[in-house]
Formats: sequence, C-alpha cells, structure tokens
Amino acid sequence: MVGPERPQFVLFGSSIVQLSFSNGGWGSILADIYARKADIILRGYAAWNSRRGLQVLEQIFPKDAAVQPALVIVYFGGNDSMHPHPSGLGPHVPLPEYIENMRKIALHLESLSPETRIIFLSTPPINEQQIKETLSGIFGKVNRTNEDSRVYSEACLQLCREMDVKCIDLWTALQQQDDWLTTCFTDGIHFSAEGSKIVVKEILKVLREADWEPRLHWKSLAPEFSEDSLYDAIAPDGKTTVNVSNRDVERHMQWE
Repeated sequence: MVGPERPQFVLFGSSIVQLSFSNGGWGSILADIYARKADIILRGYAAWNSRRGLQVLEQIFPKDAAVQPALVIVYFGGNDSMHPHPSGLGPHVPLPEYIENMRKIALHLESLSPETRIIFLSTPPINEQQIKETLSGIFGKVNRTNEDSRVYSEACLQLCREMDVKCIDLWTALQQQDDWLTTCFTDGIHFSAEGSKIVVKEILKVLREADWEPRLHWKSLAPEFSEDSLYDAIAPDGKTTVNVSNRDVERHMQWE
C-alpha cells in the first residue's frame, strides 16, 4: 500500500460498477472529486449476480485486514432480476434469495469495523428497446424488463430500511429526468455520462446528509499535503505563492 493512508471508498458489484470508470462514469467522477482526499477502489465484475458477489465477499473484504474501508458502495440486482432460463444456466437469482444474499453482504460489511459505512444502490431502470437494438446480437433475447428492475429495486430498498442501511433508489432517481430513456444509457443498461451524473449526485446527497463520524462528504475531508510551500505557483504579485491544494472546490460545486 502506498501512503500516507487515506480513507478507502470501495465500489463493489457487477458491470454497473466495473464500467463506472468508463464513458464519464460515476466512479471516475468520484475519483476526481475526492482527489487528494480518499482512494476510490474498484471491485466490479461484469455479468455477476449477488450469488457470485457473496462467494468472494470474504476475499475482497477480509475481516483481518490491517486497514478497513471507510465506505463501501454496493450494487447487485440487475442481473439477478433477469428471467430464469429453461436450462438453469444464467444469472437469474430468485427474489427471496437475492434479498438474503444482500442481507449477508450488508452484515459482513458491518462487521469489518465500527467506522465502515455502507451505501447500497438499488436496481436502476432499463431501456428495453435499446437493449434489443444493442445487445440482442451478443446475448440473444435479453429476458429483462423495467418492471423486473422495479421489483428488485423495491426489495433492496425494503431490506435496507429494515437493516438501517443507506440505500439509493436509482430506479426512481433516473426516471425523474424527462429524457432518461434516451440520455441515461449507452446500451439500455449501463450508464452514459448523463446517467452517471445522477448517480453521483445521489451518492453525494447521502454523504452530505448522513450523521456519520467521521464525516465522508468531500467538503469534510482535508486535502493531502495541503500546507503552503515556497514551491507553489507564484501569485500575480510576484512575491507570494498560491496554494492550489483545494482549488477544485469551485469546480466541484456543481455537485451540490
């Protein structure tokens, strides 16, 4: 591990997570906002469901790790919600099992440290027509509907209410944008830059409003190596220097 030690924010889940550094994705936006403040660590696995996430949970988040994450953002659900295939193959996970898998994931993460915080992302909506146009040649018929997404989203939200875990209702958040069907996806499932902006704003809203100590909102974290230096850029007066360690505050105000 490189130092000094920063808070670690781990993004854990399926392709919504793996691709979060692509296409102006929400993971890359968080990495930009938290530059010099926290490390954004990607643990995303395309095509995975909650079963596979549960299988590797203790490998990714060992209880005896010297440093535990300050925040874990978890997403599984879209693949789980696909219709079962007659062969028994495929990513479908029945709803009751999905709920229990997510419960086990939450319980394990809560056991890592008293200061490890958790945010679940619920299953987002999909553009069924766009999926047919972009993915049917790769995967054949994609047995996945927006109504299925709603059912799994609501199940995740209900579980989190029961467990007092923060959860973002992506199914609702994206559809609040009038043109969400045409602007929020690259292929009907995965987020475009516009869709990722909505995800980031929802995450930052949770971090801003949560009564966690220490606080994890980007404004609450001090930038690393923020002391004044003679080696900083020279100011217009030609006699002093300009400390730019936190100059990105103005640029990031768009997320407030």
